[in-house]
Amino acid sequence: MHTGEEREFDDLLLMLKETRGFDFTGYKRTTLRRRVGRRLQALKLESVEEYRDYLELEPAEFTTLFDSLLINVTGFFRDPAAWQVLRERAIPPILAAKGGRAIRAWSAGCASGEEAYSLAILLAEELGFDEFRDRVKIYGTDVDEKALHAARVAVYGERQMAGVPPEFREKYFEPVQDGSAFRRDLRRQLIFGRNDLTRDAPISRVDILLARNTLMYFNGETQIDVVRRFHFALCDPGYLFLGKAEMLLNHSDRFDPVDLRMRLFRKRPQPPAATRLGWDHSAQPESQTRLARLHSAANASGPVAQLTLDASGALALINTRAEVLFGLQARDLGRPFQDLEVSYRPVELRSVIEQAELDLRTVELQDVAWNRPGAQEPGVFDIVVVPLIDTTGELIGATVNFHDVTRNRRLRDELEQTNKELEHAYEDEELQPTNEELETTNEELQSTNEELETMNEELQSSNDELQQINDMLNARTVQFDRANRFVGSVVRSLGDAVIVLDRDLRVLLWSSGAQELWGLRPEEAAGHALHTLDIGLPVETLLPGLRRMLDGGPPGGPQPPTMSIDAVNRRGRTARLSITVTPLHENDASVHGLILVLTAE
Repeated sequence: MHTGEEREFDDLLLMLKETRGFDFTGYKRTTLRRRVGRRLQALKLESVEEYRDYLELEPAEFTTLFDSLLINVTGFFRDPAAWQVLRERAIPPILAAKGGRAIRAWSAGCASGEEAYSLAILLAEELGFDEFRDRVKIYGTDVDEKALHAARVAVYGERQMAGVPPEFREKYFEPVQDGSAFRRDLRRQLIFGRNDLTRDAPISRVDILLARNTLMYFNGETQIDVVRRFHFALCDPGYLFLGKAEMLLNHSDRFDPVDLRMRLFRKRPQPPAATRLGWDHSAQPESQTRLARLHSAANASGPVAQLTLDASGALALINTRAEVLFGLQARDLGRPFQDLEVSYRPVELRSVIEQAELDLRTVELQDVAWNRPGAQEPGVFDIVVVPLIDTTGELIGATVNFHDVTRNRRLRDELEQTNKELEHAYEDEELQPTNEELETTNEELQSTNEELETMNEELQSSNDELQQINDMLNARTVQFDRANRFVGSVVRSLGDAVIVLDRDLRVLLWSSGAQELWGLRPEEAAGHALHTLDIGLPVETLLPGLRRMLDGGPPGGPQPPTMSIDAVNRRGRTARLSITVTPLHENDASVHGLILVLTAE
């Protein structure tokens, strides 16, 4: 595209974002341009600017455009071999690690839900129906509300069900009028909602994350950001299941391959938390008093801002750093945490604390930015929520620690900038190592592979559209044949022969009775003026009356609406015919043709 065309395309994307809430700036431009180009061809428009004007005049086109841009190509157990690897190498370790606890899964870019229900089937096979209902929760997200509605309804036609093995069809689906519906008692464990992977917060604490052929629609920068969100969303350990065209070339520090060929990855284990020091309960009372005072002083002067809540959710302890950072005072002790500003600023903490206490595990939030009032620059914090459990195993509260990593973040940004400058210097001096050249080539091949897979899914989407049109045409053909048979039945019941004429007295319908009478087939008569046909009917005698009826008046004269006339049949014999003429009326009562019914007397 030229600069002007690029600007027009940017304006279109901005229009979609501002008026419809769809942000496509993180998607691959080549794919977007190709899909928009299809709409231009379909509407016979010359430029993107003309298309923007058309969208403003025809709001219904937005729906068609989004259907084109959001390529919802999916299916049950797509790539069966990959699903078998998931079943054998991911699900058993997850079940073993979870024990009897809840299992959470996320299908990102779920489209109409087939892959989310595929995962539900595999988990139900391993757990049984009762445990599946008690322990499993599967979240399906997409940006396409139309596709999400289809996922919630969970009714699939025969073509969509082709990928479901026969043994699963009878076990997990119920026949309904429009196809097959996923079992209602198991469907309640699946929740579908809108989520934009490029902007919205990820689903948290998931054990399995499906994102099959979703990343390939994003550009490289957006892919890195989305994978970082996926890493945050997964438990430890957690499994990421990608599509066949997707890789994690730049994320080896976050994920280990379980089966690289089938695109199954496992989140790298996080380093164990530091060993915590406990009280020496065997110490003498005096020693315990000194230890308590020492603990209190150490807590108050600690370099990390710390809040401690009791089991009821009230603020029990605050240290000096937290008092200064959040403006807390001694009178705030004993107040419900939810009533304090720190419970929702700099970040919503109430739900995080609830998660930590419910799962009895540490929950971490990283790189939380906060524009603190009066501060010269925004601060960045890593927040760690730790459930507190006494020696009996009872939950007695939680601590919230705020690690100020602003300086580390600044240094990291400076380091990244320095590395970029060094990379540029290496490129200028042509000193890039061979390994980096190979990596670049690999990434280019990966990008090409993603582009080819994208085009393949576009073709599949177009094929699905053509198949739907073909099915519709077949249905219309059946209806047309049925209507033809009905009309033929009506025509046969009217008389020996029926002829239908238009306003120019050309033949529109020539019944089988007329063919029997004069030996002229319907295809030979259709479209010809009645008076030009070589048949034994004295048409000149009828024409004046027929034209008067076409003009809206009575036939009058010697030609009444029903008359008897001598004609010669195809065998050369004279036949006395009774002819009834009836006008064909439009909705406005105007005459647009005539019906002639001829009966042998």
